[in-house]
Amino acid sequence: MAKQKEHKVEIRNKRASFDFEFLETYDAGIVLVGTEIKSIRAGKASLVDSFCYFVGNELFVKGMNVAKYFWGSWGQHEPLRDRKLLLTRKELRHLHQKVKEKGLTIAAVKLYINDEGLAKLRIALARGKKEFDKRQTIKEKDIRREMERGE
Repeated sequence: MAKQKEHKVEIRNKRASFDFEFLETYDAGIVLVGTEIKSIRAGKASLVDSFCYFVGNELFVKGMNVAKYFWGSWGQHEPLRDRKLLLTRKELRHLHQKVKEKGLTIAAVKLYINDEGLAKLRIALARGKKEFDKRQTIKEKDIRREMERGE
């Protein structure tokens, strides 16, 4: 029996790249319950207004909305609950030190299903952009778009 080719799930936080300058990126595993992974595989998740924070030595993502699973019954999950992220101890220690610096935060960039079928969240150590940085980003995007049209 041939293995079915499943479509790639890739949910992006477009606002994050506009608001932040990414310094480092990491791919973190997520602790999920049964109906959450089914909703993510169906593409029913949103990273808008999501961010990461530390509780002790553990990293959590807040504001990641995973819609309730349509076919689920009594065992439904809470759509906006805080979810624990899985990184190595060394990565967690490094991020914890960097977040203590003024102006740095951890932003959720992309939610995807990897080749093994596991849900992963790409997070980035980020610095907030000022207004003139945002204008520069828009200008670069417009120039790139004009170059693509011209060719």
